Amino acid sequence: MTDFLYLVPIALGLGLVGLAAFMWAMRNGQYDDLDGAAERILLEDDKPLRKQDTSSR
Repeated sequence: MTDFLYLVPIALGLGLVGLAAFMWAMRNGQYDDLDGAAERILLEDDKPLRKQDTSSR
């Protein structure tokens, strides 16, 4: 039973740390553009990849 006296405050403290980290991320704009990265990976780059020079082999 005395273990709960340690575990409950630790659990509440970790919960508050997680909530504080989430609120910090919200204020700093971490969740502003959720669809941008998902759509950007589907778009094709305009620049072609540079071909390696095989004439020196």
